[in-house]
Amino acid sequence: MLVVADGGATKIDWAWAAESGAMVSCPTPGFNPTYHSVAQQDALRSELQHLPFDEGKSVIYYYGAGCRMPEAKEVTRAFLQAVWPQAELKILDDLLGAARATCGRQPGIVCILGTGSNSMHYDGQDAADRIPNLGVLLGDEGSGAHIGKELVKAFFYREMPQHLSKLLEPALPGGRDAFLKELYSLQSPGSFLASFVRLVTGQKEDPWVRNLVKACFEAFVERHVLKYAQARALPVHFCGSIAWHFQVVLEEVLMKYQLQKGKILRKPIEELFKFHLNAASSQPFSTGNQ
Repeated sequence: MLVVADGGATKIDWAWAAESGAMVSCPTPGFNPTYHSVAQQDALRSELQHLPFDEGKSVIYYYGAGCRMPEAKEVTRAFLQAVWPQAELKILDDLLGAARATCGRQPGIVCILGTGSNSMHYDGQDAADRIPNLGVLLGDEGSGAHIGKELVKAFFYREMPQHLSKLLEPALPGGRDAFLKELYSLQSPGSFLASFVRLVTGQKEDPWVRNLVKACFEAFVERHVLKYAQARALPVHFCGSIAWHFQVVLEEVLMKYQLQKGKILRKPIEELFKFHLNAASSQPFSTGNQ
């Protein structure tokens, strides 16, 4: 049985084929091999054990956040192998999953704008070039964590319009001290910062919100997309909830920099599953460093 997963730090989307041949999908809590508590692993392991597919006959393609480096792949493999000891596991980078979902076998510039951000020039098989992602403290431009950080800064620095401040106040009942104490105690501060974006998604047309999001997207384009030599010769594709929710603003930014808009997918799982179904019935493809 073919099983495909798109794994993020916040959520994992799983997909497999039902007896009818139709795709079945199911979300579970996320996993990141770089930072994950024992309690989080135990809770996730319990949920995974109830996914209804036959592990002994399954090939699982797991595209995971943080799964680029060999040591991170092995942490993820060990975790999944403990749940499904008989399954054949393919551990791959989530950015490669985004590329296969948006580009298939065609070249393009592929970007993730979700809780975090990432990008690469995809040659139709693998990464031809990648601008490094420096993470939530130094990078993650254009991501939910970046936008959330700018929202919180504007709130505490009194730079935010009052009608928007009222939306954030309930989420910050303890003020600055309580916020910083929680932020610095978390293993996944990016998810915490990104949670503040949900408070303003209903205000997407608000000029102040649009300008803040636009500035974050411009930072991502300037520091990442434009660094690729073929940025203006290839379509620029996006996956992730932030790209999806604010796609009107994203399209404005792409137009400003004379970039060709490609696909904008909220979740890559459906297209990624189709990619593997098509690959199974056609020519072999590279599976990267598993």
